[in-house]
Amino acid sequence: MPIKIPKTLPANAILQSENVFVIDDERALHQDIRTLRVAILNLMPTKIATETQLLRLLGNTPLQVDVTLLHTATHEAKNTDAEHLLNHYASIDEVQDRYFDGLVITGAPVEQLAFHEVDYWPELVRILDWAETHVTSTLNICWGAQAALQHRYGIPKYQLPHKMFGIFEHRKLVSDEPLLRGFDDVFHAPHSRHTEIRRADIELVPELRILAESDEAGVHIVADRNGKHLYVTGHPEYDPLTLRGEYERDYLLALPIAIPRHYFRDDDPTQLPHVRWRGHANLLFSNWLNYYVYQVTPFEYGEAQ
Repeated sequence: MPIKIPKTLPANAILQSENVFVIDDERALHQDIRTLRVAILNLMPTKIATETQLLRLLGNTPLQVDVTLLHTATHEAKNTDAEHLLNHYASIDEVQDRYFDGLVITGAPVEQLAFHEVDYWPELVRILDWAETHVTSTLNICWGAQAALQHRYGIPKYQLPHKMFGIFEHRKLVSDEPLLRGFDDVFHAPHSRHTEIRRADIELVPELRILAESDEAGVHIVADRNGKHLYVTGHPEYDPLTLRGEYERDYLLALPIAIPRHYFRDDDPTQLPHVRWRGHANLLFSNWLNYYVYQVTPFEYGEAQ
């Protein structure tokens, strides 16, 4: 089934060239089907790249998804054209009376700041609180996961001595969790972050359980007991070349950056990356949409669980 996005969104042409099934408003109106309404709060500076990555994963499922892109009105985006935001993004003020089946909150390059130092922190808190009554299930990614865990449970983040940067091996810890249905016992996922959350802090919260972790990268996937909130510390949405782009950017700026671990063939940055995470990334998003959104969302909007 398709994902419904505007014709003018840059991701539209990219996804169609990859044979991802996308449709526009006109075609969607002729389909007698209950579409899922999913919002994406895009906190990344590279908004077009991130929205394309997420739409690619949301579009690779048997469900029809109507996507609303959100941004923080209290933060001025420096890397995205203002016209793109005006034409394709909404603020919380514009959607606060609407209900969504799902919400994705992305990472953001602000993790080395204290949460209260982030200029849009009060607005993000407002969005997290709004989601409690207006969204069936929320998928929080990287810093978005750290921020949500801090706000809901007071779980701290810790500075790492070196950036967690590369593709890491993870273990599936539970066998009865629908989010991990179809996952191998060991799977890979990208990470790109300077801070971490820790198992000991999560274990103090009875409502939470750890679903997957890594010996190198630590806690990876956390869920609350009813599946309303899911937290992923890595970047499963990353394209094959995203880490290479981050590495080359920081290298050219003479910033301290190591070669991403377990990423380039033979750890040689002149070689192509060894892509080992795309299958599980697709499973993660399709399982979330199916088991935590589609299977439990009310048919009539306005009844978010």
